[in-house]
Amino acid sequence: MVRRKSRRKFRMSFSAWRAPALIGLAIFLGFPSVAAYSDLATFLSGINRGGERWRMYLTRSPAGSVHDVDMVFADPVTTGGLDGGAGMTLSDGRRVALTAETKHQGGAPDEDRVTRKLKKGRIVAVSPVTPPKDFSAGSILKRTSFLIGPDFDGADKMAFAKPKIKGKEIEIATAFYRRTPPKPDPGVSPVLAKLVTNREADILATAYVRPEPDYARESPFDSILREDKTGGRFIPDIAPDDHAWAATALPATVFSKEEQTCLAEGIYFEARSESVKGQAAVAQVILNRVRNPTYPKTICGVVYQNKAWRNRCQFSFACDMIRDLIYSRSHWKTAKEVAMAVTAGKVWLPEVGSATHYHATYVKPAWAKTMKRVGQIGLHIFYRTYGGGWS
Repeated sequence: MVRRKSRRKFRMSFSAWRAPALIGLAIFLGFPSVAAYSDLATFLSGINRGGERWRMYLTRSPAGSVHDVDMVFADPVTTGGLDGGAGMTLSDGRRVALTAETKHQGGAPDEDRVTRKLKKGRIVAVSPVTPPKDFSAGSILKRTSFLIGPDFDGADKMAFAKPKIKGKEIEIATAFYRRTPPKPDPGVSPVLAKLVTNREADILATAYVRPEPDYARESPFDSILREDKTGGRFIPDIAPDDHAWAATALPATVFSKEEQTCLAEGIYFEARSESVKGQAAVAQVILNRVRNPTYPKTICGVVYQNKAWRNRCQFSFACDMIRDLIYSRSHWKTAKEVAMAVTAGKVWLPEVGSATHYHATYVKPAWAKTMKRVGQIGLHIFYRTYGGGWS
């Protein structure tokens, strides 16, 4: 009796658990992996409505992407770690990128962010470029051809002048890359080389040869095509305080042998014991008087002015009644070289400027108080007159 009751209870309990057991077995057989239990848990908890784990859809790629289509997975838990590098290539060659749905949320695509009406085309702007101009130096025929046609059959023939730089192309080209020391000034002795302030001598100074252009210091075109406003004559570069008459050319007669002898005598007897610079300063004072309208127009007239008045002439050696003889040939040679260099404009001392007077340091003449002292070289003090310097 007891066994029957126990069997009946067992049958009743087995019938009660038969349906859940079959459902559990079916679920276990249908989802045998760990992911199945996870999906079942999310399905039962309501996190993923409908259990749409493998639902996917295609969206258009943003502008500028290297792939054609985005394959978006709806599950944020499983596919949230996908980055832009995941993807695959379809059979037709198109590329598909695997991205999470959350990466497309919150933000407008590139098409909506770009204001097309404010953008220009791919070619932003095109500005015309001026074609390079051809270089023509001295092509007079080209400049005048549009006015009148050249007559090649006439008596007058047109030809280019022989350039001064022909045969010196290599020298000119290398001068711009290799700085060489300045060449010694032709015609100037070594004792005067340091005093030279002007490479171009007066065109009337036949004692000097015209120096060649220094291509390392100036352009070859400037050295050849340079406009000479002075006509080759030496015009002193005076300072603002100098008298205007000092910026004039000397008369042509100062380059004669007689005039140069008078200037050399003035240098020799007045400053032969001075340095070469001191001798050049005395020569500049004598030539300044030649430029000054109130003095004689010749060097001899300036040096020996009032020589008949004892101790009242312009230069003391000319009226001291002592016979002047030249004993030192070396000093005489230097005096002649200084005379020609200063006359030709090779040497112009700015510290002397337009001074017309000087005296030794061991004397104090009364006229010194009425003039402007400009400087001292050696034992000589130089003065410039006030006003226009007409006295």
